[in-house]
Amino acid sequence: MEQQGRSADELLDIVDGQDRVVGQRLRGEVYAGRLRHRSTAIRVRDGAGRIFVHRRTPTKLIFPGMYDVVVGGVVGAGEDYDTAALREAEEELGVSGLPQPERRLKFLFGTPEYSWFLQVYEVVCTQPVRPQAEEVAWWDFLPEEELERRLAGWEARGDIVPDGLECHRRLAAR
Repeated sequence: MEQQGRSADELLDIVDGQDRVVGQRLRGEVYAGRLRHRSTAIRVRDGAGRIFVHRRTPTKLIFPGMYDVVVGGVVGAGEDYDTAALREAEEELGVSGLPQPERRLKFLFGTPEYSWFLQVYEVVCTQPVRPQAEEVAWWDFLPEEELERRLAGWEARGDIVPDGLECHRRLAAR
């Protein structure tokens, strides 16, 4: 639970409908007030083209214990999307020296509880990964066909992170 407390105290930029910074708030306040902010999502493939998939730990502030098909996270106050994407990918995968993730698309994600701009990236990781135990409870690299089979079950049970699923669908439609 300590990880959850630390992330709730992280300072984030609040943005308007055009993704312009209009203020700053603590992450916990941002989620509690459904304030629009910035986040990154990175689809990671290994050298064989398989996609990194993981299950979030039960102590995560949002979507605890759910499966995800992207890594990433919030963009800190004053941080740009590209810097946040590389930082988040390296942190969650437990590697250093990744190439800069490549921008693919950006959209406004929203649910009744949350609202954020999501800059979506892709990167190939050829290094052995050592995902953060505080962030990742289980992980694997899956071929796309296997991932699609698993997604159907995860979605039916409500076990998939909704913004990650939306990123996956939008990337597939490109």
